Amino acid sequence: MLFNSIEFFIFLPIVFICYWFFLKKNIKYQNFFLLIASYVFYAWWDWRFLSLILFSSILDYLIGLKIFENKDREKSKKYWLWISMTINLSILGFFKYFNFFISSFIDAFDTIGISLNHYSLNIILPVGISFYTFQTMSYSLDISKNKIEPTKDFIAFATFVAFFPQLVAGPIERASNLLPQFLKQRKFDYKIALDGASQILWGLFKKIVIADNCAPYVNEVFGNYSDQPTLTLITGTVVFAFQIYADFSGYTDIAIGVAKLFGFDFKQNFNYPYFATNISDFWKKWHISLSSWLNDYVFTPLAINFRNHKKRGIFSAVFITFLVSGLWHGAGWNFIVWGGLHGLFYLPIIFSKKRFTAISTAKGPKKNTAKISDLPKIISTFTLVCITYIFFRSETLTDALLFIKSIFYNHSITRAATIETSVILFIILLVLVEWLQRDKQYGLQIQSLKINRIFKWSIYYLVIFFIFWYGAEKQDFIYFQF
Repeated sequence: MLFNSIEFFIFLPIVFICYWFFLKKNIKYQNFFLLIASYVFYAWWDWRFLSLILFSSILDYLIGLKIFENKDREKSKKYWLWISMTINLSILGFFKYFNFFISSFIDAFDTIGISLNHYSLNIILPVGISFYTFQTMSYSLDISKNKIEPTKDFIAFATFVAFFPQLVAGPIERASNLLPQFLKQRKFDYKIALDGASQILWGLFKKIVIADNCAPYVNEVFGNYSDQPTLTLITGTVVFAFQIYADFSGYTDIAIGVAKLFGFDFKQNFNYPYFATNISDFWKKWHISLSSWLNDYVFTPLAINFRNHKKRGIFSAVFITFLVSGLWHGAGWNFIVWGGLHGLFYLPIIFSKKRFTAISTAKGPKKNTAKISDLPKIISTFTLVCITYIFFRSETLTDALLFIKSIFYNHSITRAATIETSVILFIILLVLVEWLQRDKQYGLQIQSLKINRIFKWSIYYLVIFFIFWYGAEKQDFIYFQF
């Protein structure tokens, strides 16, 4: 079920009314109802993969209890943790990477003149598997590190894993933040609900008006790069940067807004990343829930192991972390190169600082303090990010390299993909609004602004008008494929 579908806008009010009007006095009934609603939400795509979510929930619920029971026995604790890690990563690896590794293995033998029969399976990638797998794994990891204690309420835990607003594309919530919210009474708050509805509206605007209208142009440019002139290829890359940002952060805004409607508080996942002044700053503002997860569970352990190697060890930890990030995003060499480039772009930062401790801020983002004087740094950082997007958006590594080659050699080609003027204007509008609102959690957070109430509601209605008038053909959210 898509957030931008008619089915969801029937589903959401029904769940909201039942949750607050019929079940508000019993937290256990509320949790069970949300669990069933979340399973229905996911089953709308493919009911067969509900078994994976249920299995993952049961596995880490039981293992969490076992780890806690053995908290004073280090060897037994590690034994149970490794069971969780092995099973979770094996499931993720099979569905997401089986064909990639088989193909890479066969290609490696081909390079030395040994021909092997190509073997692959028609494996369907379960939507959201990377997100909820990382979420359940972090639960077991945090218990093993004595950061949290396991819950004995399985319904609350299963709902934490499957909660429908963030089930299929995040944010990747930590048990320390979200799980306690399922264990305490929740009361309806009109101001918070209004804030949530406003954030949903902003997310829909970014997705439907900006991302979906960018998609046809981006698809044409990247699908026919050999026939496009240099300027069009560069423009297509920049437009894709705004497409993926509006698409993914739009999903996050809707997810956070929906959670607020039910009395839950998610962590901020985007903090205006295109106003970042360097690559390190970018990753503290982009997909914060993933970058902080990688910081805590990949970078930090590696940095501790490499601590005797000083900056060289820190670079190795950063580089490996970004390779893992690339592999998390997709089973393809283009994604691995994308991650590796971000690691390389960290080099100047690592070698210019006396002390380098993290790739992300695990405690969450601070207010965005970008200034006009930072514009040269912002543009240079955005340029580096756009270079990496060529690898991210291309179907294969070969396509990415040929795309870059075409930028340098396609000067005389006159055929060019055309972009709607309205798309350019809406991208400019997005940048202006988010620049003015960069100290807020999202662009349409205007409830506290000291402006006329009529003017405030006129802004809401104008955004609704744009959504209906400029809504393009419905597109899946890009991060559903990860």
